[in-house]
Amino acid sequence: MPTPSVLISGSCGLIGSEVSLFFARQGFQVTGIDSNHRAVFFGPEGDTSWVLERLRREMPGYRHAALDIRNRDGVLALVEELRPNLIIHAASQPSHDRAAAIPFLDFEVNALGTLHLLEAARRSCPEAPFIHMSTNKVYGDRPNAIPMKELETRWDYADPAYENGIPESFPIDQSKHSLFGASKLAADVMVQEYGRYFNMPTCCLRGGCLTGPNHSGVELHGFLSYLIKCNVEGREYKVFGYKGKQVRDNLHSEDVARFMFEFWKAPRVGEVYNLGGGKGNSCSILEAFRMAEEVTGRPMNWRYVDQNRIGDHICYYSDLRKMKAHYPGWDIAKPLPAIFQEIAGSWMRRLTEAV
Repeated sequence: MPTPSVLISGSCGLIGSEVSLFFARQGFQVTGIDSNHRAVFFGPEGDTSWVLERLRREMPGYRHAALDIRNRDGVLALVEELRPNLIIHAASQPSHDRAAAIPFLDFEVNALGTLHLLEAARRSCPEAPFIHMSTNKVYGDRPNAIPMKELETRWDYADPAYENGIPESFPIDQSKHSLFGASKLAADVMVQEYGRYFNMPTCCLRGGCLTGPNHSGVELHGFLSYLIKCNVEGREYKVFGYKGKQVRDNLHSEDVARFMFEFWKAPRVGEVYNLGGGKGNSCSILEAFRMAEEVTGRPMNWRYVDQNRIGDHICYYSDLRKMKAHYPGWDIAKPLPAIFQEIAGSWMRRLTEAV
C-alpha cells in the first residue's frame, strides 16, 4: 500500500505543527504550507521560525512550502503536483482584535485563501478529505444572549438547554462577529458548500480555545498560553471586562489531531463539529489564574480593564455530543490540569533557554 500523503496549511502554527508531527507518526508523508505571516500579524513575538526548525529536526522527510495561500496560482500548482490523500487547512489570521486593523489582509487570508485550497482540491484530488480549522467566532456574540447565572468564579448558562454547551445547530446569523468572525464564517460556509455541492468529504472544526505547550501565545491570540506565559515571566495580564469570570473551554492540540485522524478514517460530506474541551475542560480567567499559580508557585500579576473586547463571549464551551456520536473512538485524552502543567513547563524551559 502506498504511503498516504497530507498537505497541511499553517504548518508552523500551533495546530498545524502538532498535526504535522502527529500524522508523520501515523506514517504519512507531510508537506506543510506556511509563510510565517504570524510575525506580520503579531510582530516578533508571533514569529514561528523556531517551529519550522523543530519540524525539520523531528521529521526528516518533512517538505516545506513557504507559500502565501493568497497566491492562487501557487496553491493550485502545489496541490496539482502533490494530489494529497488528505488536506488539513489550519492557516489563518487568527485574532478577532487584530482583524479590524487589517481588514483586507484578514479577509484575503481567511476567506480567499480557503477558497483557493478548496478549488485546488476539487480540481486535483476531490476524493481527499478536506478538514478546515474554523472557529467558534462564527456564532458571533449570540451566545451572550443565552440567560446567564453568575457564580463565585465564573459565568455559566442558566438555560438548561445549554447545560452541555453550544451545539452545532446554534444560529450564526443576526449577531456581531468581529471582522475576523465574519471572514472565518465566509470560509466555513464555503467549506460546507464544496462538500454539499460537489459531494466532497469536507468538515469544519469550530474550535474553542485550542492550546498546547508549543503555542506562541500573544495578548491578542492564544488565551491560555499567553496567560501562563505572563505568570511565568511576572508580566502584567490585562483582564477585559466580565469581572474576569468569562469562561472558555480548552482542548489540547494532540486531541485535535486525534479527531482529525478519526475523520480521515471515516470521512463525511459537508460536516460541522464544535471542537473544544467541553464543560469538563472549561475555566474562567479567575480560575485559570488560580490553576497557573498552583502549577508554578508564582503569583499572578494582573490588572482589570472594565471594557470587554468587542464580540467577546461571556461564556462559551462546546457541546461535544455530536462529535462523540459520529466518532465514538474519540474522546478527550488531556484533562485541564495536564494542559496547565505542559504549558507552564514549556514556558519555563523557553525562559531558561533565553537567559
